[in-house]
Amino acid sequence: MALNKVEICGVNTAKLPLLTNEEKDALFTRIAQGDKEARQIFIEGNLRLVLSIIKRFSSSNENVDDLFQIGCIGLIKAIDNFNTELDVKFSTYAVPMIIGEIRRYLRDNNSIRVSRSLRDTAYKAIYAKENMMKQNLREPTVTEIAEEIGISKEEIVMALDAIQSPVSLFEPVYTEGGDTLYVMDQISDKKNREENWVEELSLSEAVQRLNERERHIIELRYFQGKTQMEVAREVGISQAQVSRLEKNALKNMRAYLQG
Repeated sequence: MALNKVEICGVNTAKLPLLTNEEKDALFTRIAQGDKEARQIFIEGNLRLVLSIIKRFSSSNENVDDLFQIGCIGLIKAIDNFNTELDVKFSTYAVPMIIGEIRRYLRDNNSIRVSRSLRDTAYKAIYAKENMMKQNLREPTVTEIAEEIGISKEEIVMALDAIQSPVSLFEPVYTEGGDTLYVMDQISDKKNREENWVEELSLSEAVQRLNERERHIIELRYFQGKTQMEVAREVGISQAQVSRLEKNALKNMRAYLQG
């Protein structure tokens, strides 16, 4: 899936606008009053969010334009259901909505059709496995899962096999004895958990709001791991200047993330 396209669904992704928190608040006030123009501006101002999210599905064989459109549907649902009185950033609320919409699309468009009863059995097994892992701090066997949910081991194995996708990692797969089952929402992964990913997305937005020099310094310091002396030599300024610019950049980023 090519994600380096400049244009997706007729939208020039290189020229997508960025909205400040103040602009978002003002637009939501107008949206609540039924202002359709404000709603359209808010949608366009958050298309970068959709674009960032569909990159997560880069291993999918789905057309990027299709995923972008589905992501936009999730974005619109998030806008229409967002409660401005909650102390939550819009992006924090919208990300799970957009991801959920895309996953439903991928699930419903799976080329292998599986009966509802098999899916129900598979997901019961998956949820039971996750709960048992939390309680016992180890991965349960299929036999233990079968006893927990009252379904035979054979039925569970058949159900889990049925919902596997031969071309996608977005359907459940099981792990036991060398056979692996990947479940994007269920596997405990400290590095790639949903909340961490949302935080990384917010951090990326904060970095994008810095000026060019500050953004370059933050990239060299925190993404490439260079020292202030190394940054100073590369940028052509003193270490003291690098230190001041870095502190100012971090202050601005912190203000955005807490705003």
